[in-house]
Amino acid sequence: MKVGIVGAGMVGSAAGYAIALTGGASEIVLVDYKPALAVAQAEDIAHAVPFAHPCRVLAGDYDDLAGATVVVLAAGVPQKPGESRLSLLSRNAEVFSEVVARVIKAAPDALLLVASNPVDIMTEVALRASGLPPERVIGSGTILDTARFRTLLGAHLGIAAGSVHAYVLGEHGDSEVLVWSSARVGTETVARFGAQLGAAITDEVRDRIDAGVRQAAYRIIEGKGATWYGIGAGLARIVQAVRNDQSSVLSCSIVTPEVEGVQDVALSLPRVVGSKGVIGTLAPDLSPDEAAGLRRSAEVLKETSARLF
Repeated sequence: MKVGIVGAGMVGSAAGYAIALTGGASEIVLVDYKPALAVAQAEDIAHAVPFAHPCRVLAGDYDDLAGATVVVLAAGVPQKPGESRLSLLSRNAEVFSEVVARVIKAAPDALLLVASNPVDIMTEVALRASGLPPERVIGSGTILDTARFRTLLGAHLGIAAGSVHAYVLGEHGDSEVLVWSSARVGTETVARFGAQLGAAITDEVRDRIDAGVRQAAYRIIEGKGATWYGIGAGLARIVQAVRNDQSSVLSCSIVTPEVEGVQDVALSLPRVVGSKGVIGTLAPDLSPDEAAGLRRSAEVLKETSARLF
């Protein structure tokens, strides 16, 4: 499978690296407005390929995206320290629409995977600019926030994060909703599991994990300028689900007809992802507070979208 990546900065290159090392593609093409950057990143990633799975890694222009099954959109200006993802909107939307138009011209049958922030709004921008159906324009959404939630829960419980089943829904940003009510390990709620292992889920633990998830990007940006490894792996996971038609349940963002009474909004819910994109959406069983939080998140995104469109 051929994968294109537009934007060869830290997120785009981390995605390319993760896709190559996990066997997510047989060919990867990197495109950037700085051609020398795309060439350097492609060469560097190609040198890792002999240690993993066979994959051609090349730099090119938009025309070289022809035949791509998936195109990752990682173009845009970076988030500044202390800047919310939504404040990136006006700086990114105009550039992004032009990028999407050029991608669709070169690869009209590609599934678009949006990584640029604010990712939920950029997913709607990409949908409008591409003319594709919503299920084929997927934002990475809260796939990374969900991974952060599971990591912190696993650390508290003393188990592998992969054994934790928990989701973050809504906006990839400040209004996101950690769904504690359905978080589980095996057949047990995390609360019952923690009680059995002497790792109680107290209000203090919930607050600490909530802050750990919600503030992760800000801490990382403060320390090193941007986040890229986690989201690169998350993008590779979505590509893998498409490549192998896995029907995997992943928390990602598409424009959705209705969420908690809010119409036509892009945000994350548990989605079934396969070779055709999002092939199903699960309606989560939420507590009243979680449902109210998801509605607020949808309203925040809808209000922001209304200012743009």
